[in-house]
Amino acid sequence: MRVDLFDFDLPDERIALRPAEPRDSARLLVVDPNAGNMLSDHRVSDLASFLRAGDALVFNDTKVIPAQLEGIRHRDGAGGQQVSATLHMRVGPSRWKAFAKPGKRIKEGDRISFGHSGESCFLGSLDATVEEKGEAGEVTLAFDLSGPALDEAIAAVGHIPLPPYIAAKRPEDERDRADYQTIYAREDGAVAAPTAGLHFTPGLFEALDRAGIERHFVTLHVGAGTFLPVKADDTADHKMHLETGTVSAEAAARLNAVKARGGRIICVGTTSLRLIESAAEESGEIKPWAGATGIFITPGYRFKAVDMLMTNFHLPRSTLFMLVSAFSGFETMHAAYNHAISTGYRFYSYGDASLLFRKDT
Repeated sequence: MRVDLFDFDLPDERIALRPAEPRDSARLLVVDPNAGNMLSDHRVSDLASFLRAGDALVFNDTKVIPAQLEGIRHRDGAGGQQVSATLHMRVGPSRWKAFAKPGKRIKEGDRISFGHSGESCFLGSLDATVEEKGEAGEVTLAFDLSGPALDEAIAAVGHIPLPPYIAAKRPEDERDRADYQTIYAREDGAVAAPTAGLHFTPGLFEALDRAGIERHFVTLHVGAGTFLPVKADDTADHKMHLETGTVSAEAAARLNAVKARGGRIICVGTTSLRLIESAAEESGEIKPWAGATGIFITPGYRFKAVDMLMTNFHLPRSTLFMLVSAFSGFETMHAAYNHAISTGYRFYSYGDASLLFRKDT
């Protein structure tokens, strides 16, 4: 399909720079393409009223790490140029893929010293070699540290990598360390939050428990590639970024049991949906799964396991707007976004949410 079909105009003031307080007070647009009243306005705190006892919510328990690194590039012993790197996928105990700026001036073999004196027990220095250079500013960094020692150093000198549409308007601050993390995050590795999950509070979990709604967790480490623009003119020519994830045998068995007794699977966020659909067989059975997924979902895709999706509002021309258009229908989602814009919904990572029903086929 033509990428420009997924374009829309979003006023700048609709971009949320801080989350709602409390988190579950955010607005919730319920979108049911199979109902006569297709769109209805609610609050996230109302979520349980749209679910049934025996349904299961699937959460992505990845934890955002301070993956934005600032440093100095050195070449042939000469000192250097300021560079920044956003880690987006770990490929070994000491190696990360990253998006580097200014990408054109970085070469294989360059040494980069990240961090500043006095900020960590490693004398403020975290050194890496540019092992490989790819397209669009992507590099593979081989760090001098490895394993837990590398994790500690990144935590000491790194910053939370706010999405570009927020970072362009304000700097990251201490509030973001808590705001840009779900309350159930536990598996280190993401460089972007699974933002639909940011709306959940202990009180909302209690309400869902009383309603008999199950909770299950999978892990997909969200990469910075989620923010990359689609530069191709046709979706068939777009290369999807890879993200690593895991569906445990226990989670798969429990979700299959939910489906077997007539319950519905509701994914919280496009990341958990992409992971579940990667793990699902054509029959709808969910298998234990681990690895990297580059699944690219556009209209025409046949969903195998997921019945409903809770998600935030996404960028125009993005792979995520294509995904929700595939899930609830192209015309339906354009109508939903027009409604959201005209009625003041807040967009993107810190914005409001939508609850989407899958379109009957």
